[in-house]
Amino acid sequence: MVRNRKQPAQQKHGNNHESSSSSGASDVSFVSRTFHLLSIWKTFVGVVCFMIAVYISTLGYLETRVNTPLGEEKVVIDAGLAVPDMYWGSYRPGVYFGMKSRDPRSPVFGMMWYELAASAHKGIRHQCEQNDNLPTYGWLRHDGVHFGEQLISDPPHDIRTSFLKTPGGEHGGHWTARINITSTDGRNTPLVLIWYGALDESLGAGVHSRLWVERDTLLGHTPALGNFKVHLVPHTGKIIHKSHSEAYASGLQVLKEKFYSLLRVDKHPNFGRLAVLGPDGELKKNIDTEVNFVPIQLLVETPFVLDVIYTTEDFPIPPIKGDEYTRTLANLTKEFDKKFEEKFKLKEKGYSDEDVGIAKAAMSNMIGGIGYFYGASRVQSQYTKEPVPYWKAALYTAVPSRSFFPRGFLWDEGFHGLLIGRWSPDIQLDIAAHWLDLLNVEGWIPREQILGVEALARVPKEFVVQSNAAANPPMLLLTIGHLVKTRPELFKVDSPHRDILDRMFPRLQAWYQWFQTTQKGEEATSYRWRGRDNDGVQLNPKTLTSGLDDYPRASHPSYIERHVDLRCWMYAAADAMATIARVLELETDKFESTRDQLGDEDLLNELHWSPHTQTYADFGLHTDGVRFVRQQSKNPQEGSKVVRSVTIAPQPRLVTSAFGYVSLFPMLLKVLQPESEKLGKILEMLDKPDLLWSPYGLRSLSKLSPLYMKRNTEHDPPYWRGQVWANVNYLALAALRHYSARGPHAQRASALYTALKENVETFSLSTREQDTFTSSTRGRTVEAVAVSLSPAGQPLSSLSWRTSINDLPKATLSAQI
Repeated sequence: MVRNRKQPAQQKHGNNHESSSSSGASDVSFVSRTFHLLSIWKTFVGVVCFMIAVYISTLGYLETRVNTPLGEEKVVIDAGLAVPDMYWGSYRPGVYFGMKSRDPRSPVFGMMWYELAASAHKGIRHQCEQNDNLPTYGWLRHDGVHFGEQLISDPPHDIRTSFLKTPGGEHGGHWTARINITSTDGRNTPLVLIWYGALDESLGAGVHSRLWVERDTLLGHTPALGNFKVHLVPHTGKIIHKSHSEAYASGLQVLKEKFYSLLRVDKHPNFGRLAVLGPDGELKKNIDTEVNFVPIQLLVETPFVLDVIYTTEDFPIPPIKGDEYTRTLANLTKEFDKKFEEKFKLKEKGYSDEDVGIAKAAMSNMIGGIGYFYGASRVQSQYTKEPVPYWKAALYTAVPSRSFFPRGFLWDEGFHGLLIGRWSPDIQLDIAAHWLDLLNVEGWIPREQILGVEALARVPKEFVVQSNAAANPPMLLLTIGHLVKTRPELFKVDSPHRDILDRMFPRLQAWYQWFQTTQKGEEATSYRWRGRDNDGVQLNPKTLTSGLDDYPRASHPSYIERHVDLRCWMYAAADAMATIARVLELETDKFESTRDQLGDEDLLNELHWSPHTQTYADFGLHTDGVRFVRQQSKNPQEGSKVVRSVTIAPQPRLVTSAFGYVSLFPMLLKVLQPESEKLGKILEMLDKPDLLWSPYGLRSLSKLSPLYMKRNTEHDPPYWRGQVWANVNYLALAALRHYSARGPHAQRASALYTALKENVETFSLSTREQDTFTSSTRGRTVEAVAVSLSPAGQPLSSLSWRTSINDLPKATLSAQI
């Protein structure tokens, strides 16, 4: 029998329990919610911290991309002793004469001179300087490998420098330089000649390297070379007085100034008082400094011939000197002349000996302008607050001008290569390899290479830092494509040239892709040069990246700009990439597709053709209503300055008022088909004297343009505003010859080709006409530009326009055209 329990009591008990449970659940719920909210907060904080960490990491990654090398295999396997013939050379184009090796820690050797007469007031000659006003200096012959011969005119003296090499051994072998000084006035006029050796202190070379003098012989030691000697041996003539010094110089850029500081006045029986070299007081003051500069000064009576003989201990073959040097130089000269005729066939074409001699000098100055540089550029991206150093690297390259731009410029080197490749494909590929090894991980190459203290000292501060947004025309890519197309036999399977091209291709592809991703315009198939900036001082903001610095573009830089020249460059670049890929048996479709798209004339016309002026033009925010006004500064001490004033508001439009080189690019780079109606319009306008046609070649800007020959700032003279530039005239002649082959405009193109070639070949400069043909890009003067057209159209950099100017281009141009 089951007894009934008292439910009320049990119920009451149960109600108390329920109430207690409800209160506990409430507490638990509160804690749970609090814990949940805290978890959400921690998660949020964690996510924020993670995002900050990712941002900081990404920012750090982006900051380092600008100076991180591309990870592909280097093209230059061994730039030093791998080719002993090329190890030593005249790789110091910025000085009148100097020797160095292709080693970053190479000792450098060079020459200075000055006149003894107090009335001369010329100072010491050392670096190539426009202000020295030498009538002429430049290489007469230079093969880039074995020898070179140069003439320097500095009245009342002529100085002939030459060198030849005896390659071999473990450290590049021997070389001998000869300095031959004669008087132009028939008198035995004394001259002070200085030969020196120096170490680049900026590389820390002084720590492991040494220079000193024993018994009038310069001796030295470096880790790369071991022990070496430099003997100064008179071949003919008289040394009146000799002195030397062992000194410390803070850098190669101040060697002349250091030399000045070492001079002291001494008594001399014939000259009374004579400046001679004394000890370096700085070495005594600072015990931590070591000798890195050894000048040897010779007071000589002309005529005088000195042999400078460099030897190393590891190479037992005796150096070349004296009469043997004379014979060897004569033989090398004959070999050079024979090779030159084989390459360019100028005598076969009927040119005179004088014409051929000038052509040899033009080509030799290109080859003799090749230098070897080492150092790190200063670069900046939008992610770096301050400029940062690029990695240290070597660059073997020609230079645009020994006196004004003795350093490497990216798009100039493409034009240089057209001529250098004709003379020596090996040298050209070596140069291109060095440039391509400067690609960073983004695929960018700094357009101006300022490597080493000597180069840096000659560049204005505002031009030192290179922006990774800045392009430069891909002419070097086109030149490689041209070499591959015209010399396919060089790139057969298993050939050394094929191996070099294989290593180049990933870098060429990265560079090409960088253009495609960074220089695109807002409209499909349009392109825009970056780097334009309106500072309120320039009449028309420069476009340095285009290579055509102050050529008039849209007056107000903006993101809507479309640049017709860059679009044409990319057409030619895609074609060159397809050519190279085809030879290497790689996929070509993507390059051909881009080329065909950019070659679509309907798309080109839609973006750049003006039906009103019947010309191609840039597009942008533009007005021709700009002028200079003088503005008084708020600070009375600063005075006034000239600034730009805009009188008519800009509008989005084609920049049709700037008819010139940019307008011709669809023809220059052969984008237009031979049947093109627009090609016919260009050809119709080409020979009009009031536009671009001149007796000396095509002007860079039409005479009818509002900015023709106008200054761009108060102090900035015009460069690309009417002057004739040889390189673009080469492109024009090559294009005209191309269009002469077929199509409805063939006859017109052929006639223009003949007439333009005649103008360029037979130009004559009078004093009145100099300004018409003065300079080109970046202010090169007559000395650097107006002298000649090489096969690449590259100006002769150091032979004065005053000598044989009427005939100079005649033979050199025909070598290529």
